[in-house]
Amino acid sequence: MTLPSNSSRADLLARASLLEQLGDPAPWDVVVIGGGASGLGTAVEAATRGYRTLLLEAHDYAKGTSSRSTKLVHGGVRYLAQGNVSLVREALHERGLLKRNAPHLVHDLGFLIAGYTWWSAPFYGIGLKLYDLLAGKLNLQSSRYVNATEALKHAPTLKKDGLLGGILYFDGQFDDSRLAITLLRTLEDHGGAALNHAPVTALHKNAAGQVDGVSLRDAESGQAYRVQAKVVVNATGVFADEVRRMDDPAAKAMLSPSQGVHLVVDRRFLPGDSALMVPRTDDGRVLFAVPWHDHVVIGTTDTPVPETSLEPRALPEEIEFILQTAAKYLEPAPTRGDVRSVYVGLRPLVKAAEGTDTKALSRDHVIRIAESGLITLTGGKWTTYRRMGEDTVNRAAAQAGLPERLSLTQALHLHGWLPQGANGAAPEEDHWRVYGSDAARVRQLQGADVPLHPELPYSEAEVRWAARLEQARTVEDVLSRRLRALLLNARASSEAAPRVAAILAEELGRDEAWQAAQVAEYRELAAGYVLV
Repeated sequence: MTLPSNSSRADLLARASLLEQLGDPAPWDVVVIGGGASGLGTAVEAATRGYRTLLLEAHDYAKGTSSRSTKLVHGGVRYLAQGNVSLVREALHERGLLKRNAPHLVHDLGFLIAGYTWWSAPFYGIGLKLYDLLAGKLNLQSSRYVNATEALKHAPTLKKDGLLGGILYFDGQFDDSRLAITLLRTLEDHGGAALNHAPVTALHKNAAGQVDGVSLRDAESGQAYRVQAKVVVNATGVFADEVRRMDDPAAKAMLSPSQGVHLVVDRRFLPGDSALMVPRTDDGRVLFAVPWHDHVVIGTTDTPVPETSLEPRALPEEIEFILQTAAKYLEPAPTRGDVRSVYVGLRPLVKAAEGTDTKALSRDHVIRIAESGLITLTGGKWTTYRRMGEDTVNRAAAQAGLPERLSLTQALHLHGWLPQGANGAAPEEDHWRVYGSDAARVRQLQGADVPLHPELPYSEAEVRWAARLEQARTVEDVLSRRLRALLLNARASSEAAPRVAAILAEELGRDEAWQAAQVAEYRELAAGYVLV
């Protein structure tokens, strides 16, 4: 590998060095397949216990569902309404831990439930007091009643006709793919190894029929590798059944995926300091309008899908449902022409009895151990990623006979941690904040004052940082998940693609043909996020 002439950073050799490590015949204690929330959480849990840990991701970290959430760290008000008190209590506890351990990524956000009937305030007020109580000492702020005047201060574009007041409660907000990258850096900080663009192609078994390793392929070079493992964890989200069938071709599907659609619009449609929560739409769903990176995310839906896809697409009726519901509460309301980006995530819901609606399926995580010893973790949600990892590593260590060690992650400060209010911390609305203690170093790089695009908040320096220290290998890796340009403004991100490709080419030693191919691939992808 040839280093670009304008850089001597050893970080650029990290991928080559890791690929060399794969030739080591010594077995890894834990090999994790999948680089989303569950896989990264499991890998960090294993590495911080001192287990030799390798994570393998077929595409890029948080490429799937884990970069396409509603951007909330929450207990789940809807789950409380379903009576799943244990899930809500656990999620609220994890919400509090995550805010402590990653304050540069998680912050409090007020959510307004607007009341247009006399009974709505007492009805939802009582339920949300229970929500506060379940959070215990880790509660963020207490929910409270607000009158119509105060409601409009928090959400100035709420429809005024018939507004009686509302309930204001508090949950957490975060940037999902930035948390994924932070977990990647945390894994590396604690001696773990991770490789993206490295699909697992086979599982291997010993004479006793127990899984003892995997084959993988470096997608960049085409080179194949085989690594030994004391235990293998399948944490591939909605694709878990595909890996399970590498182990047992006759394995029955355990997942019933559904998709959630989100529309991203300008901040002017919800300019206050709070999000809007609609607790019951016409078809029984919950809808959020959430301020995020100076835009507003509106969603989501819960539509069963017959098969999984890396790039799921919104159905016309889902888009209309979101716009029509938003129009009942917001004035002015966004139209199709106001949508900057539309994105879709798939939920890995565990199968239930025939005829069960996906809205009623549990969001609890599930761990299954096959006869071969393959451990599959699926279900769950971002808020509980740490607990999912802890539970999985407990099972994995027992399965592999690893030395028993206590979990450290409840009090583990994630990479970039800064105490709230610390000198040098960016304000919550500043996009630099996601870098935490690294922000000053990012700003020292070439291009820190050169915008990528006039409609995007990002700089050229961030592309260089992503290539050097965050394993960004493609234009999509940068614009979709290291930066959030694809979700904030798909058209603008497409226009920024050539400059990103040029910077990556400098950093990674690529030629003009590679740049042209990258721009073409990215623009084809981004076109699917534009609402026409």
